[in-house]
Amino acid sequence: MAKKRPQSKGKPHVTDGARAGGAEGNFPVVGAREPCPCGSGRRYKACHGRVAAHAATELVQRPFEGLPGEGDWVALRELVPAATAELTLKDGLPDGVPSVTLATVLPMAWPALRRDDGSVLLGLQNDTPSGDISRDLADTLLRALAAEPGNPVQTRRAPADGPRLQDVLATEATFEPAVHTGFEFWVPDSENTSGEVAASLERANAAAIPTVKLSSVDSAYWCETPEKNHLRWVMPHAEEKLLDALARLHAAGTSSLGEGTRLVGSFRAHGLTVPVWDLPSPMRAEDVEKPAAEFAERLAGALATDAPLTPDERRARGGLTNRQVTLS
Repeated sequence: MAKKRPQSKGKPHVTDGARAGGAEGNFPVVGAREPCPCGSGRRYKACHGRVAAHAATELVQRPFEGLPGEGDWVALRELVPAATAELTLKDGLPDGVPSVTLATVLPMAWPALRRDDGSVLLGLQNDTPSGDISRDLADTLLRALAAEPGNPVQTRRAPADGPRLQDVLATEATFEPAVHTGFEFWVPDSENTSGEVAASLERANAAAIPTVKLSSVDSAYWCETPEKNHLRWVMPHAEEKLLDALARLHAAGTSSLGEGTRLVGSFRAHGLTVPVWDLPSPMRAEDVEKPAAEFAERLAGALATDAPLTPDERRARGGLTNRQVTLS
C-alpha cells in the first residue's frame, strides 16, 4: 500500500530552538495565529510560517539520491526485512562512538539506539515526520551520537534547515548491506537471551520473509514466499526510459530470467523503479545470479535504443505500467 504524504497540523512544533528561515533572516517559530516576529504585522502562518510549513511537508522524491548505493537504501527501506550496513561519517566517529550501523528496523520501532558500549544503531523503516526522509534520518543520527549510552532516541520533526544524510555521511564511502535471516543483531549476545527479549526476537524472526541479496548485479534481492519466490531489483535508470526498455524486452520475449519465471510488474519507490519477477519455488537465490547478469546485458542494449516503440512494444509497456504500484 502506498504511504501517505505527511501533513502538518495545527501549531508548529518547536524543538531545540528550531527556526524557520525567511527572506530577511531567521525567526523563532511561534504559534500559527500569533504575529510574525519579522514585524510585518501578518500572522505567522501567513508570513514566515508558510516557509517552515512548506519545508516540513514538501515530499522529496529521491531522498537517497547522491548517497552511495541509492538502490540498496531504497531496498532496505521498503523491501528487506532484516539487514544492516556500516555507515561512515563525513567528519569521522566522535569520541566514545565505536561504530554507526544502519538497521532496517529496531526493537520497539525505535528511530535509533545508543548502545551501552556507545555504538549507534539507526533505524530505517520508521515513519518519518516530514516529507524528507534524509533530513529526518540525519537529525535522528546526530541526536543518537549525542545521547547517553544505553538509551533509545525518540521521533521528532527535524528542523527545516537541518542537515541531510548527504551532509553527514561520507559520500565517497562504500555502502555494503548485510542481509540477515533474523534480528539477532538487535542484541550483542543473542544466543544467551531469555524471557521477554528472547520472545520478541522469536516473534520478529518468524515474521521475516527469507531474503538474499544477489552478488552478480546491484540492488537485486531474492525473496521466498509460501506460494512462489520473487526477485525485486531496484534500478537507477530514469523511469520512462526504463519502462521503454523493459517493454522492448517483454515484447521480444526476453524479459524473463529463465524457464518458469515472469516479469510481472514493478514498484515505484523513492524515485526509483523496482521491477519484480515471479520465480518458481525451487529457484533459489544462487540460481538467479547468472540469469540476472545476462538480463542486465540485454537491458543495457535496450536502454541504448532510441527507436520509437512498435505497436507490440507499446502494448507491452501499457501492461507494465498498469501493473505498477507506488510504495512511497
